[in-house]
Amino acid sequence: MLLDTSITHQTYVEDCEVCCNPIEVSPQFEANELLSFEARNIEQ
Repeated sequence: MLLDTSITHQTYVEDCEVCCNPIEVSPQFEANELLSFEARNIEQ
């Protein structure tokens, strides 16, 4: 998974490379450093 450090706070959906289920990804950056990272399965 590649993350864009130029966007300080983002939330997007990406399919899992292994099982293809959707994952909501929420990374947060400051000065190009990762401050937090959350990923959760959004499969119903």
